[in-house]
Amino acid sequence: MLPKPFTRSSLVAMAAGLGLMSLSSVMQPLHAATEVALVSGAFRRSIPVKEIEHLAETGEATGLLEDLLDLSGQDPNEVSQMLNQSLELPLVLTSRLVNTRIGEAILRRVVRIIHPIYTPEPEVSVPAIRAGVISGLQSEDGLTAVSFLKGYPNAVMAVNLPALFGVIEKAESIAGLVQFFSDSPLDGLKEAQP
Repeated sequence: MLPKPFTRSSLVAMAAGLGLMSLSSVMQPLHAATEVALVSGAFRRSIPVKEIEHLAETGEATGLLEDLLDLSGQDPNEVSQMLNQSLELPLVLTSRLVNTRIGEAILRRVVRIIHPIYTPEPEVSVPAIRAGVISGLQSEDGLTAVSFLKGYPNAVMAVNLPALFGVIEKAESIAGLVQFFSDSPLDGLKEAQP
């Protein structure tokens, strides 16, 4: 006599198991950045996010990140402090701001510098930045570079080096950088109005 392939208790057990698996998959983020690609024309070098996390946690650079810091003369401890610097922003207010026209205009400036590797179009990259910011704000450490990367919904985040250096050249200080990102989008809004 052959055993019955499925009994009522085995079906209940299987359904409960599938329910637990689906519940655990809902609780974990589906995507997060695993690499940061530094891009300049045809040049592309990727740094694993794990190396960035390691630097943030220990102050010790490894792999390609170590080589880049050595070449640029940067102190790994200072970079580690910068990676761990938390922005204190209210979650609800920030969420509302990034969904306004001004927030959209600011994010469109940012996505010229950072965007998903193969889809730099604003229709994809603006929501990716929003998701990284909001997810980072919800982490226990607040919004840091590492929490942003962990919340960024694409496996490879590209950093457009010429665009980054262009912004750095225009901004002589942090105040200049803030002014660059806040004034320029307002100009874009003036042009968009009839």
